[in-house]
Amino acid sequence: MQPSEPISNELPQYPESLWRATTDLPSFPRLAEDIKVDVAIVGAGIAGITTGYLLAREGLKVALVEAGKVLNGTTAHTTAKITAQHGMLYDELLSHFGQERASMYYHANRDALQFIRDTASKLNIDCGLHEEDAYVYMEKDKDLNKLEKEFEAYEKLGIPGEWVNKLPIPQFASGAIKLPGQARFHPLHYLRRLLEEFVKAGGQVYENTTVHKVDKEGPLTVVTYRGSHKIQCSHVVAATHFPFLDEGGFYFARLHADRSYALAIKPETAFAGGMYISADKPTRSLRAASWNGEEVVIVGGEGHKTGQHMCTFSYYEALEAYGGKLLGSKGIPFRWSTQDLVTIDKVPYIGQITSKDEGIYVATGFNKWGMTSGTLAGRMLSDQIIGRDNPYSELYTPSRFLADPSIINLVKENADVAGELISGKVGLVHTRIEDLNPDEGAVVRHNGKKAGAYKDPEGNLHLVDNTCTHMGCETEWNAAERTWDCPCHGSRFSYDGVVFEGPAIKPLEKLDAHE
Repeated sequence: MQPSEPISNELPQYPESLWRATTDLPSFPRLAEDIKVDVAIVGAGIAGITTGYLLAREGLKVALVEAGKVLNGTTAHTTAKITAQHGMLYDELLSHFGQERASMYYHANRDALQFIRDTASKLNIDCGLHEEDAYVYMEKDKDLNKLEKEFEAYEKLGIPGEWVNKLPIPQFASGAIKLPGQARFHPLHYLRRLLEEFVKAGGQVYENTTVHKVDKEGPLTVVTYRGSHKIQCSHVVAATHFPFLDEGGFYFARLHADRSYALAIKPETAFAGGMYISADKPTRSLRAASWNGEEVVIVGGEGHKTGQHMCTFSYYEALEAYGGKLLGSKGIPFRWSTQDLVTIDKVPYIGQITSKDEGIYVATGFNKWGMTSGTLAGRMLSDQIIGRDNPYSELYTPSRFLADPSIINLVKENADVAGELISGKVGLVHTRIEDLNPDEGAVVRHNGKKAGAYKDPEGNLHLVDNTCTHMGCETEWNAAERTWDCPCHGSRFSYDGVVFEGPAIKPLEKLDAHE
């Protein structure tokens, strides 16, 4: 079978984020011995690094542990807007929480934005921090009343938004809410410096170190998979996107995962500035960035619940068509996707993991707004660990009681998804290599990344990078045929990566199972 032509002439063959491609990050060792610290932080994204930076600055002994490489997860695949305008949210917050707490949500995110500004200035971080106006807009006239209700919520909460009837860019809008004084930046350049400051202050960083569990008998002890090395500590922070431990908090029933997509395009038409997100579906997001000395525009959106759509390449094509029609395109140097966790009430869970588990904390469910939420998490958790009061602790507590009966019922109804989450069907938790039976294959975690594993009838393990070599989609295990099949364009590979069927012409990369 002859390989077909690529679906798009402009889209890159493989996904890679602009942020990761333009950032040199240090390497750190794997944990190879038992250690003792004050605080163990699991997860080296924006929440984990900010928490570690603040605690180390206070003189605490802190270990930061990452299953793969630092800053290679959701934080590296954001659109990196720093804003308190989180789409269409404030009217909903008023309904669920009332005016006082809805106002707290705005002020918490406004404070997080100011913290990033102040920190970048104090440390003289060259992270491309630019002030921008943020806009949420409605394109369809028939739904404009929803945006009008959102603006009424702004007025009730004292949020300094402005109603506008036209956008500065050539995107039609029947109405929009402008929130001045927001910002954008290069998140990894900012966080790389925080990581450097963390290490200077005595912080320890360990990569390729997967945490297995936390023992609570006696002192808190974080136990790793590889070598079962232990970290004894007084406090544990789970900043791992989806919590690596649940502790009876029913997080599997209180979170769902969304995937969304982004392109960096070189526009033919000059971009007028500002940050934009649509209130219509499918979501469209726009913001400028710099690459190799020229301006690019990050076009994002096309979100869907993880696991509900197998062929994801069409979402990139939709964004390519949208960006090309709006601004023209001289090329698309980058494309990437990300997975975000959304809580039932749209407010993140930040604080003690359950009301009974003192010393164990969680930060999750950032609802696609991780730059402010992750920064807020670092500030809140460091305050709680040190014993300082934080004005937002009650709003964000994972143990919060919600009076809205519909939300309580939703928790109960969602409890049956536990089996799917544990088996890895929605991409949050993957089968462990050691759990594979002979003649069984699955997507697993290997050195903190997804990989394809097959254990043959003799018990030999075959490990491959399960990213299709045609256009970078993720292949899935076909148990009936013992092949890795691509849902996007139909390529098929043997269990050890050999091409069975095109359009792919290169085999899957083999991985060393002993690394």
